[in-house]
Amino acid sequence: MAKNLVIVESPAKAKTIEKFLGKDFKVESSFGHIADLPSKELGVDVEKSFKPKYIVSSDKKTVVKKLKEAVSKADTVWLASDEDREGEAIAWHLAETLKLDKNKTKRIVFNSITKNAITKAIENPRGIDYNLVNAQQARRVLDRLVGYQLSPVLWKKIKTGLSAGRVQSVAVRLIVEREREIKDFTPEASFRIVAEFKTNEGKVFKARLSKSFNTAQEAKAFLNKNINAQFKIAGLDTKPAKKSPAAPFTTSTLQQEASRKLYFSVAKTMNMAQRLYEAGLITYMRTDSVNLSSEAIEAAKNEIIKLYGKEFSQSRNYATKAKGAQEAHEAIRPTDMSKSSVTVERDQARLYELIWKRTLASQMSDAKLERTNVKIEANSHKEQFVANGEVLKFEGFLKVYLEGTDEEDEEQDGMLPAMKIGEEVFENYIMATERFTRPPYRYTEASLVKKLEELGIGRPSTYAPTISTIQNRGYIEKGTIEGEERKYIQLTLQNSEIKEKTLKEMVGSDKGKLVPTDIGIIVNDFLVNHFSSILDYNFTAKVEQDFDDIASGEVDWTKMMKDFYKDFHPNVKNVEETAERETGERILGADPKTGRQLSVRLGRFGPMAQIGTAEDDEKPQFASLLPEQSIDTITFEEALDLFKLPKKIGEYKGEEIEVNSGRFGPYVRYGKKFVSLEKGEDLFDVTLDRAIELIQQKEKADAPISSYKGKEVTKGKGRFGPFIKWNNMFVNVNKKYDFDNLSDADIAELIEDKLRKEAEKIIHNWEDEGIRVEKARWGRSNIIKGRIKIELSKEVDAAKLTLEEVKDIIEKNSQSKKKSKTKK
Repeated sequence: MAKNLVIVESPAKAKTIEKFLGKDFKVESSFGHIADLPSKELGVDVEKSFKPKYIVSSDKKTVVKKLKEAVSKADTVWLASDEDREGEAIAWHLAETLKLDKNKTKRIVFNSITKNAITKAIENPRGIDYNLVNAQQARRVLDRLVGYQLSPVLWKKIKTGLSAGRVQSVAVRLIVEREREIKDFTPEASFRIVAEFKTNEGKVFKARLSKSFNTAQEAKAFLNKNINAQFKIAGLDTKPAKKSPAAPFTTSTLQQEASRKLYFSVAKTMNMAQRLYEAGLITYMRTDSVNLSSEAIEAAKNEIIKLYGKEFSQSRNYATKAKGAQEAHEAIRPTDMSKSSVTVERDQARLYELIWKRTLASQMSDAKLERTNVKIEANSHKEQFVANGEVLKFEGFLKVYLEGTDEEDEEQDGMLPAMKIGEEVFENYIMATERFTRPPYRYTEASLVKKLEELGIGRPSTYAPTISTIQNRGYIEKGTIEGEERKYIQLTLQNSEIKEKTLKEMVGSDKGKLVPTDIGIIVNDFLVNHFSSILDYNFTAKVEQDFDDIASGEVDWTKMMKDFYKDFHPNVKNVEETAERETGERILGADPKTGRQLSVRLGRFGPMAQIGTAEDDEKPQFASLLPEQSIDTITFEEALDLFKLPKKIGEYKGEEIEVNSGRFGPYVRYGKKFVSLEKGEDLFDVTLDRAIELIQQKEKADAPISSYKGKEVTKGKGRFGPFIKWNNMFVNVNKKYDFDNLSDADIAELIEDKLRKEAEKIIHNWEDEGIRVEKARWGRSNIIKGRIKIELSKEVDAAKLTLEEVKDIIEKNSQSKKKSKTKK
């Protein structure tokens, strides 16, 4: 029997650590926190110094029982949870819940899961750091007080099911305010001048005029001055320059760069990084630090010299600038710098390669450049054209890596031909193009993280769950804004003649950017109006600083709670009693037919238009807004059109045809069949001929294309791309196949592959009972019976479950749902 019990948070971490420890060590997992505040009540005794009420949740009781048995058989218990405040709290909860003997309990920490790091940790144990525990408790309790006291106010004043949170509500505020900046922005036009010149040797280069013109008339007047003008080089300035590498990754910079370069969401980046860490491939992934250990710097230096030579190596130490940076962790880096790639799942491998490149580049030489500035003058006016060029003299770190940016560069510097002062150059053309000032950029997940970090709001561990929460709550969504067409003028001087043409461009396209929903805007405005201090950026940052002070032992956490609660709680009660109900109502005008008020507001089932008020003799009329419409931007005419739906447009084969909008967008209904309109198609413009065309396309698409094993095969295109349908089973068709020309062999291969995957997923299948157990993502499993789907935790060995045990789980799940409904 092992004398030493090591307890970590995750089974994946446990497996990796077990490889490095001998037979005297047994490693078990707590599967995260084993104790937390109860979900159905506040769980904080505000009268008794804000004492939290920690409980072991029902799904963790099996884990606790198993750990208690393991503790009883061990001489020493090593608490090896993560090296941060959350990890320290887990270690404390383990010590308290398992009633560990202090004399037989040791706390160890490490920032990477390698043999060297684990051995060093075992050699240098410490006790539980209660300052870190208190900092975590302060965050948990404060966020519980804010969430559990503000949310009921939102239910009462806006809509049930809403939530508020100290960090999440501030994140929503940033997005709402950015959206309003964009809405209020008025673009200003100006004409920018670009010329293309040619040297005596026939080499071509471009130059820009340093000033722009406000009107087409001014731009044309300038072009006229250049007709038959002579041009020469008036100035030539060449200077050496350098570029330095970016610091190694912190949590937030990793999230930003993975978004820019790999197109990962913040949540996906953290998931991939967690798995790389647990496999011992990178250091701890929640860190504010850009520091590298001396061993890491030396390892990077050796690798750079081996791969590229001594001239590419330049060892560097980076200073952490983040506000209130937490415990002295290292930056995120590979545990073995000699591994440029690793054999893991594809997205993990891509993220690892990004981390490796960034770490290596941070220890490499500056890139050496030569920047050239050329000035070109005309003999017909005083304005000068300017050309900038850049020549890379020594790659340095650019051989490996260049940090991405969130902004789009309009002008890229390039190489310039050899020239000398006084040399004549010849104009190929001079072009004046109308350009418009841009509104502020909408936030991406990555740029939102950057902004929160700049403001000192939240911490590395909070960014991903915060962004997921505000999306899941429906406060923000990933934009599908297509943009709109805009005309602009272009004037070109060529061969002594000025030509004018009108061109078109798409502007305002913001796919994938974060856009506030109607409910997000309404909740934000309500909170800002009534709880300005909680939504204040400086207050939220100050709270983070208070947590840091608690972690360093400078502030008592219960005093911080008292100072916060004495003003917060009375304000909550006052708002609950006195504030008006908020619907975000906008009055648009009067209905032309009835003269009654036309407005838009938030209703029970979402944003809606309304004709009339509750005070009228006649009942109000209601119509739901279309998916792409919002309370904030809908026009009077658009709102009136909603009351024309569903719109009957004729008949086809004796069945009535109408157009309407539903949950998944606009559609044509023909009898009991529904046909979605094509992307961007306006349902109010659909004619009878167009509707019949769509119906016939649908009929053709629904017609069998083949049969397999005596059953029809049809095909179609859905939300997730093209598919075939066979025996009530949908099979996605990937790009490997020609969807328009699927052969019988293709169809058979697709169906058999799907059947094989489905069979591999099944752990148990009790057909007579209509119950099956299937594999799910991330090592979990699901119990499925009809419409019931129960997700089992990772610690449950689904393969060992009996039918009776599964039935018992289904029964308990049904009872708990009934109880929760009764309580409501």
